[in-house]
Amino acid sequence: MALVVIGGHSRNVGKTSVVAGLIAALADWQWTAVKITQYGHGICSAKGEACDCATGDHSWAISEERDRSSGTDSSRFLAAGAVQVFWVRTEQGRLAEAIPTLRQRLAAARNVIIESNSVLKFLRPDLYLSVLDPATADFKNSAREFLDRADAVILHQNAGDTAWQAVSLKPIASQPIFRITPPNYVTPEIISYVRSKLGDYSAVRLRTGNRERG
Repeated sequence: MALVVIGGHSRNVGKTSVVAGLIAALADWQWTAVKITQYGHGICSAKGEACDCATGDHSWAISEERDRSSGTDSSRFLAAGAVQVFWVRTEQGRLAEAIPTLRQRLAAARNVIIESNSVLKFLRPDLYLSVLDPATADFKNSAREFLDRADAVILHQNAGDTAWQAVSLKPIASQPIFRITPPNYVTPEIISYVRSKLGDYSAVRLRTGNRERG
């Protein structure tokens, strides 16, 4: 089983499109896909809606997506050909609480692809791709934290000035860069790269970040 993580520096840079594109292009891998959403204060992880709950059982939730037509991110993964899709919802900073249950859900999966940056604190992927758009100014702390762990970068073509402020790309200077022009988010070169990187993997160990560093 191979584990792939797709991250990015902000919302709406194409992470979901990359995940869906890889699922469709590599359908023979029989992907189990995971969407991770971390909510801010005042949003219930169980329902994904505004609330004033503060109970422990509302700090995180995991549900299986079964609707291929709703247009949500997790639904798009199913429509692309994933054999199973999970949506993980947590309060900001409480993803760790959902990880043990997520591991159990993924134990029988053939191959796993996850949309997230923060999951890298807890799982060790076989491949981590970071999606970057120079036209989008926001740069998440989680994207900065794990940028040096990116095996490759999927970079939006940008004819104008880079909108990032005080962001250094030195950590990925030696890594492969695949340039894209939306709405095409997954190129033949990206597909070939993923196949070449994962072709020899027969197993994946889902280890905690602490064990990895140790």
